[in-house]
Amino acid sequence: MTIAEQIRKIARDARQASHVMARLSSGAKNGLLLAMADALVASTSMLVEENRKDLTAGEQKGLSSAMLDRLMLDESRVRAMADGLREVAALPDPVGEVTRMWKRPNDLQVGKMRIPLGVIGIIYEARPNVTADAAALCLKAGNGVILRGGSEAIHSNLAIARILQAEMDKAGIPTAALTVVPFAEREGVLELLKQEECIDLIIPRGGESLIRFVVEHSKIPVIKHYKGVCHVFVDASADFDMAERIIVNAKTQRPGVCNALETILIHKDVAETFIPRIAATLTGLKVELRGDDCFRQFASQAKPATEEDWHAEYLELILAARVVDDLDEAIDHINRYGSLHTEAIVTRDYATSQRFIREVNSSCVLINASTRFADGNQLGLGAEIGISTTKLHSFGPMGLEDLTTTKFIVYGDGQVRT
Repeated sequence: MTIAEQIRKIARDARQASHVMARLSSGAKNGLLLAMADALVASTSMLVEENRKDLTAGEQKGLSSAMLDRLMLDESRVRAMADGLREVAALPDPVGEVTRMWKRPNDLQVGKMRIPLGVIGIIYEARPNVTADAAALCLKAGNGVILRGGSEAIHSNLAIARILQAEMDKAGIPTAALTVVPFAEREGVLELLKQEECIDLIIPRGGESLIRFVVEHSKIPVIKHYKGVCHVFVDASADFDMAERIIVNAKTQRPGVCNALETILIHKDVAETFIPRIAATLTGLKVELRGDDCFRQFASQAKPATEEDWHAEYLELILAARVVDDLDEAIDHINRYGSLHTEAIVTRDYATSQRFIREVNSSCVLINASTRFADGNQLGLGAEIGISTTKLHSFGPMGLEDLTTTKFIVYGDGQVRT
C-alpha cells in the first residue's frame, strides 16, 4: 500500500476500535493500564536497546545535546513511564459521569453525560515518554489514539507501542485503538490531517513551527498553543520577598518550558526600590535583562528592550522587563502581548487581585504563585495531554476530562411534543 492508503486504513481501524474502547468499564481500562506499566518495566532492556538506535542516528545527524537528552531512555525513565501509567489508572474515570440533571415543566428529566471524543491524533517530537503518556490518557478516557512521533524517536516509539499493544491483545481489546504511525515521511502527517471522517481531534505537541504546520494543513479541529509568553506583574502592594521568590522560580527553574516567565511588569510606585534588588538577583543567576527606559534607570546592566522583546518566548535565561503606571496598563500590556497561556500577579490587595483574574485574557491566571504551576499535574489533573490556548473545546492544561465531551440524555414517560 502507499503511505496515503496505509494512513487511511489506520484511521478507519482506529475508528472501529474506538467503539470498543468507549464500552469498556473503568475496571477493565485500569487493569489494562496497570498491565501495560508492568510490561514496560519487564521490557526495559529491550527498550533501552531500541532507544540506542535512535540515539546513534541522532548523533550522526548532529542533534543537540539537549535534544539527545530528551530522546534518551534509561532504566529510571522507563520506570517513570510505567509510574505515569499507574497514576492515570488511579485517576477517576470521567466517562459516563452525569454532570448536570434538571427537570422540565412536562416532567422530562434532562441531563448531560460525559462520553469519549472518539479518535485522537497526536503529533509530537522527540520525547518517547509521550508515546506512553498520551496513549494512557486517551485510552483511559475511552478513546482510540493514533500517535505520530518524530523520526528521531521512531525505534523507541514503535517498541513502546508493541509492548502496550501486546497487553491490549491479551485483554481482547483491538490493538488498532492504539497505533503508532510506523514511518516518518511527512506525507504521512499530511494524509493523517485529512482524515476528518475518522479522527475527531488533533493535538500537536512540540515547537511553534510544528504546531503552525499542523494548523495550516489540518481539516480536523486542532488543540494548540503556539508559545508561552508568560508575565508576572509586581503590584505596588507586593511583598518583595515573595515577588523575588516567584520571579526567580518562574524564570530560572526550567527556562526552556512554555510556562516559564518571559516578561516582568513592575508598578512605577515600587520601581526605585524593587528593580535594583530583583535585577541584582537575576544578574547573579546569569539572566540577561532587557528593559524599557524606566527599568534601565534602576538596572544599568539591562539592555534596551525592543518591540520584539515584548512578543518573545525566549526559552532561555533572558527576561524582558517594563515599568507600568498602574494595573490598567499591566492588563493592557498582557492582553496585547501575551499568548493566552499563563499570567501571575504579586499583590496584597484583594480588589486588585480580583480585577487581574477577571480581566486578564489567559488560560491560567495566578495570584501570588509562580507561572510554573500552569501544568496539569501541578493543578491536580493527575496528568496532562497538553495545554490549549484556544477556547474551544478546552482552555489551559488538559487532563482526562478534556478528552471527553458531553451528550444530552433525556428520561421521559411517554411525553410527546405539542
